[in-house]
Amino acid sequence: MENWSQLKAQKEQYRHEMNIRLNSGTVPGITREIMVCAGTGCIASKSQEFIAALVEQLEKNELVDQVRIVSTGCFGLCAQGPIVIIYPEGTFYHQVKPKDAKLIVEKHLVAGELVERLLYHDHQTDEVINRLMDTPFYHKQKRVALRNCGRIDPERIEDYIAFDGYQALATVLDQYQPEEVLTILEKSGLRGRGGAGFPTYLKWSFAHQSQADQKYVICNADEGDPGAFMDRSILEGDPHAIFEAMAIAGYTIGASQGYIYVRAEYPIAVGRLRIALEQARNCGLLGEGILGSDFNFDVDLKLGAGAFVCGEETALLESIEGHRGEPRPRPPFPAVKGLFGKPTIVNNVETFGNISQIILKGPDWFARMGTANSKGTKVFALGGKIEHTGLVEVPMGTTLREVVEDIGGGIPDGGIFKAAQTGGPSGGCIPVEHYDVPIDYDNLIEIGSMMGSGGLIVMDQKNCMVDIAKFFLEFTVEESCGKCIPCRVGTKRLLEILEKITMGKGTMDDLDKLEELCKHVKENSLCGLGQTAPNPILSTYHYFKEEYIAHVREKKCPAGVCKKLISYEIIEEACTGCMACARQCPVSAISGERKQPHVIDQQLCTKCGVCLDTCRYKAISVG
Repeated sequence: MENWSQLKAQKEQYRHEMNIRLNSGTVPGITREIMVCAGTGCIASKSQEFIAALVEQLEKNELVDQVRIVSTGCFGLCAQGPIVIIYPEGTFYHQVKPKDAKLIVEKHLVAGELVERLLYHDHQTDEVINRLMDTPFYHKQKRVALRNCGRIDPERIEDYIAFDGYQALATVLDQYQPEEVLTILEKSGLRGRGGAGFPTYLKWSFAHQSQADQKYVICNADEGDPGAFMDRSILEGDPHAIFEAMAIAGYTIGASQGYIYVRAEYPIAVGRLRIALEQARNCGLLGEGILGSDFNFDVDLKLGAGAFVCGEETALLESIEGHRGEPRPRPPFPAVKGLFGKPTIVNNVETFGNISQIILKGPDWFARMGTANSKGTKVFALGGKIEHTGLVEVPMGTTLREVVEDIGGGIPDGGIFKAAQTGGPSGGCIPVEHYDVPIDYDNLIEIGSMMGSGGLIVMDQKNCMVDIAKFFLEFTVEESCGKCIPCRVGTKRLLEILEKITMGKGTMDDLDKLEELCKHVKENSLCGLGQTAPNPILSTYHYFKEEYIAHVREKKCPAGVCKKLISYEIIEEACTGCMACARQCPVSAISGERKQPHVIDQQLCTKCGVCLDTCRYKAISVG
């Protein structure tokens, strides 16, 4: 595209072609559009096979020329995927299978009737809901970074342009000086969404002020937290949004080259990024003379090999340069001396995902959302003991209770909320006493956790907090690069103490050593990985100290998780002798005559819990 006017004209043309989806008319020949989730989760649940079956049924019913199938990104309600939405009605079907394609075509498309079995039933009200956004999951959400996920075909630049794509870049090039862009970001209050929450305008300002013959813009898409998939979903569902924001950043700081550092374990995201990159270049939206200006900016992809430490910005720079991914001492900071020794800004995917909307809608629009020091929205990957796992985007200041109960649907099977881990291995646990604390950067730090990139793992009374801390320490020990002794050795010693406690061999002295060593590792490690590794221990020990003490003094795990500290026994008066548990026991540790009480051989029992899950008479006790 040669200039802004041509881009605007293309936008109107593409929006006309999408009239069915926008519920504002029809396109000659096309009477329906079927949106099918093609994010990683739904592809794993055979959404691609469903699309193939759908095409086959459309051909059989001679509807191929009348129906457009759109493979889109993640809708967010992952627990109900694969999700299908049929326009112009907007009918929402969930958990579809390839075999359902025949029924959808013959009943919905041909006969004009709803497929009742595939409609969504809200588990709390038992209400039947046939429009996706009418589900309680979305009522308190505000989708900014996720705005196009589930709304466009991520492999068609036409879709992105139809929804204001590259309009922000055109506006910046046509109307703003770099200093004015920085002022807009400052007024918006946008803080980095990758963990620490550093003001975005300040980072860009440092790079803007630095003098050099070359500068760089880097998108950190090395999303490594267990249970986190926010960045992946944006890359899969809206890749052009990242390219546009990086180009705006390049114009602002005076850079002509950008890199997206993305995990090789994200093949779908990588594939769509490559498609989008080629499209943007072919349309003159990346490369030389963008939109007829004298601004040149291009982007290359760099694939990471899965090292968690490369999520730390200086280790990421080392990796791009071809070195082993290890952190650098700071200062100097990357904005002054970064990639190849040149001024560099590093922001994560979600941060870039907000940029174009701030430009188009204004900083005041963004600043009105959120709290005093944490503006805008935050994306969370909601997982664990929660009814609706998935991606949620809420205004900063939304309480944990609202996220868990109103959006996530609460704890399954009548469970009771115990805690939530935010920030992954770098974060901490939020107990029920802080259930109603507004979630923002400052509040989370005050109660011993952190925002992190946005993983949010919900736990109930069946989770052992000592075991949770051990799980995250196992991860950080494995992922430590080993460059500094406090992290390399300190995290291993911490893990050894936790293992000792969960095996029933811990002492009260071990608890004192645990706390002391946590503080040493936190204060002396070189980078954020080591500095935050003790957080899961410190937060669980602070809020659930009685569980640690029970493991040490009573040699018991109150949650019944740590195998060395529990035993399964059959309650004689409750056992009917049905033999179901004996048949299911994988090590034949249960014996007894039919219709007579059975017993468990404690020497053979592996504490797998199969007997507890099998028994219908509640005759198994955990001690």
